[in-house]
Amino acid sequence: MPHKVAAASGNNVIWLHKRSLAMLKKDLILRNPLRLVGKETGQTLSEGEFGVIIARAGVGKTSFMVQLALDSLLRHKNVLHISLDQPVKKVCLWYEEVFRHISEHYKIDNTSELWDTILPHRFIMTFKEQVFTVPRLEERLTDLTEQGIFFPQVVLIDGLSFDDTVRDILGELKILAREQGFPIWFTAMTYQADIPDKDGVPSSVNHVSDLFETMVLLKPKGRKIYVNLIGATEGEISPSLVLDPSTLLIQDDREAAASKK
Repeated sequence: MPHKVAAASGNNVIWLHKRSLAMLKKDLILRNPLRLVGKETGQTLSEGEFGVIIARAGVGKTSFMVQLALDSLLRHKNVLHISLDQPVKKVCLWYEEVFRHISEHYKIDNTSELWDTILPHRFIMTFKEQVFTVPRLEERLTDLTEQGIFFPQVVLIDGLSFDDTVRDILGELKILAREQGFPIWFTAMTYQADIPDKDGVPSSVNHVSDLFETMVLLKPKGRKIYVNLIGATEGEISPSLVLDPSTLLIQDDREAAASKK
């Protein structure tokens, strides 16, 4: 049985292993390079806001999204992950793989214990993209909340096609996000033939760029994948933020270079 100590104020009892997990979560949040994307509070988006991760196929959009989710989970926020192109089992594997890389990178000993504390704050929902509509999403959200099963505070939508019809869907989702009080992150596919506009937004996305408060472009260059803020948020991010090509973990390139010296 773990030892226990009395709190400094009052007679509450604090379990030492729980206190160490809380400190570990805080340490991971502080070390997370996503702080370079976020505001002073560490949050990248506020309630009702939209963010999008833009990249070509295979560059790391889903991995980046999962790392955003894990950061929110460490902050005790309920994350709803909606996948339109992968089954629940595949999404779970993404989380397990990314969490394993993070655990190895930061040499976390009590990995399973930490995982068990954040897992109840995650809910995965899947749709086939051709039948995905906002009313269907609202119906399933109502089922979750009215039965007290899950109350999302952050929503991720992976696999939505940014075609000519997406503006209507995004408009409905914007209303839903504001009514429910949660931000939404999306992934968006780009193509080699895309031509960026004056703000650096690829042509496959710029027809809806006005709906997003934060736009993140993952851009391979040489052996690195750079993380760039584009559009209205351009210039607010350190140019040293990259994805590790082997693990796709977000890293501050300056800190990584310093640690190798």
